[in-house]
This record gives sequence, structure tokens and C-alpha cells, in this order.
Amino acid sequence: MANIEEYIPLVGQAVIDDLRLLAGRLKGKVIQHINSTSVGGGVAEILNRMIPLLGQLGIDSRWDVIKGGEQFFEVTKKFHNALHGKNTDIRKEDFEIFLETSRKNIEGLNTYGDIVFVHDPQPVALVNKRGANKWIWRCHVDISKPDKRVWEFLMDFIIRYDAAVFSAPSFTHRLAIRQFLISPSIDPLSDKNRELPQEVIDSVLKKYGIKKDKPVITQISRFDRLKDPLGVIQAYRQVKKRIDCQLVLAGGGAADDPEGLQVLEEVRDEACRDNDIHVLLMPQNDMEVNAIQRASDVIVQKSLKEGFGLTVTEALWKAKPVVASSVGGIPLQITNKYSGLLCHSVDGAAFAIKQLLNSPAYARKLGENGREHIRNNFLITRHIKDYMLLFLALYHEEDIIYL
Repeated sequence: MANIEEYIPLVGQAVIDDLRLLAGRLKGKVIQHINSTSVGGGVAEILNRMIPLLGQLGIDSRWDVIKGGEQFFEVTKKFHNALHGKNTDIRKEDFEIFLETSRKNIEGLNTYGDIVFVHDPQPVALVNKRGANKWIWRCHVDISKPDKRVWEFLMDFIIRYDAAVFSAPSFTHRLAIRQFLISPSIDPLSDKNRELPQEVIDSVLKKYGIKKDKPVITQISRFDRLKDPLGVIQAYRQVKKRIDCQLVLAGGGAADDPEGLQVLEEVRDEACRDNDIHVLLMPQNDMEVNAIQRASDVIVQKSLKEGFGLTVTEALWKAKPVVASSVGGIPLQITNKYSGLLCHSVDGAAFAIKQLLNSPAYARKLGENGREHIRNNFLITRHIKDYMLLFLALYHEEDIIYL
């Protein structure tokens, strides 16, 4: 794990000094993060990097994970899809399964923090055991057009929190509690984002049979229908008619996502007749993901829905040209034709990819602009500062603090 001082060359001494100043005002407070999985997905990735850094700043920050069986995670996956606006068959017994598992977690999980920071819908019902401590609900998904039935069910719990946090302005709803806007971040010194020697990159390409003599188009994502991997294959095939290239679809899964393996098999079936499509299951292999991103000529994120899109953040940080859907938090990261290209369809994605492959100087400039945008807005040091300001705001409710 990097030392907090190692971020100074990237963000400046003043940023680190501000973090130490804010941390001093939180001395003695215990921050307890709670989510549904310690493995896979953006929430777990951020917490794995953030909690040690908070500890270096002197903040007692801890992390607990709820328990749930196969049925529970099947239900919460349905909730996840429904909150994104996807037509989902949700039945009365699904709500009963959610409430029963939540009851067991309420009984079995000690909520000891001065501030209890609950991430996403899976543990939302824990607020039923709140005492004198402060409670925050952090929503990482796009709930701009949620299924009304699921949203109203969750609202019964959300309104009992002290505050709610969203990633993008379009995700917010009228609530009777305070709301804060805090975007996610990447850690530039993690294995997934740090600089890599060329020999390491070359060895990863060799391991997976990715050629260096033709352009590489890559999407890094969980195997999830909302990431539209089949749509990426369709766009690649349009590009392939004009430019000899190869496609990499790589990613892992999350322990609380039971659909992942099914989607992976669908992608493999669609790709099996083309030797230039590489479908890679790479759970928790951050260095190899980093190497593939750095070897790519164009990085794609053709999501149908997106909470924020940290794979876009990662790609832009590496100064790569990115083609991404204009959904969720992605437009916060990409200004079209300045720091990347936004698309709205398979045809649009294919057109943008061809444009970048045919115009390397333009592609390089977009990547450079994207990197600076990430440096200024979406690194973990900014994220930590925003969270500390949020924690302080809970104890100063008469003050208005804009994050």
C-alpha cells in the first residue's frame, strides 16, 4: 500500500496538507463502512484502497460485510437491475427474502461506528438498528429512472438515514434528508493504475495471445448485461470490415452478482468463431488489467446503464482514447470530442472507434486531455477530502457545505 506522501508528486503538497488538517478534526471518531462484498466491483475496490490511507491520516476507519445466501443475492441483483430502470420480474417473495436476510444481519452485525456508512441497497435495512450514531447511505448506482415499486420499498429505509450520497446530479431524488454529491475515484498508485515497464506489458500480451501487430480495442468490465458486451462485439465487427483489429473483453465478477457466469458464457458463445476476440476472465488481477489497458489503442465502455464508470476513469488516467456511452456518470468524465468520444448506439460506437484508429494524433490529444481531467477531479485524494467534509458536516447540521 502506498504511503500518503507518495501522492504529493501527483496532486501537490497543499492537497495532502488539507487532508491532514481535516483528519485532525475527526480524531476519535470511528467510521464503519458496510457493504455486501469484499471482492469485485467498484465499491470494494475503492474501500480496499481508501481505508488504509484514512488510517495513515489518523482516522479509525473500518469495514464490515453483510452475510447473504444465493437467494438474497439473486433478489438484490433484481433490485440492482430494477433501480437502473430495467424491466424486472420482482415478486412479493423477493421482498420477503430481502427482509428476512436483512433481519438476520440486523441481529448479527454490530454497528459500532460513530458514523455508519452503508453502501448500496443490499445492507440498506441495517438502519433499523440505528442508535445515537450518525448514518449515511451511499448509492453507487444510476437511479435516475428507477422501478417505482423497488424505489418506494427502499425509501422506507433511506429516509431514516442522516444523509444520502450520490455520484451524479441526475441520480438524485427529492428526499426528506440531506443529500451530497460525491463522485467515485481511482487510486493512481494501485496495481491497476500505476506505471508499468514495457516488458511487463509485453509479457501479459504474450500470456493471453494478444497480438502486437494490429490495433487492440478493449472493454474492461464485469460480465454484466448492463455493460453490453454483446453490443461491443457488434461494434467491433463493423470496425473489422474496414480495419484489421482485435477485441479484448476482460474482467472479473463480484461475489454478490449471480448473473456473471451466465453472461460470460453468452459472450464466449458469441465470440468463439473469431480468433481476434479475446474473452478473458481476470478476477482480482489488477496488474494484468493495467497492462492490457496500456497496450490498447482504443478503450470502450458501451454500458447501457452505469453508476459512474471507473473503468473509464482508469483508461483516461492512462491517457487512452475512450469511446463510451453517454450514460450515468460517464459524461462527468468525458466531454465529447475533448476528452473522449460519447456514443448512443452500436453504430455510433463503431463510427467513433474507426475515427480514432484512423486519426492517431487526434486520439492521442483526447487521451492527454482526459488524463488531466482525471488528475484534477477523480483521484482518491479528492475523494477522501470529500468524505471527510461529509463526516464533519454531519456534526454541523446548521452549516451548509457544498461537496
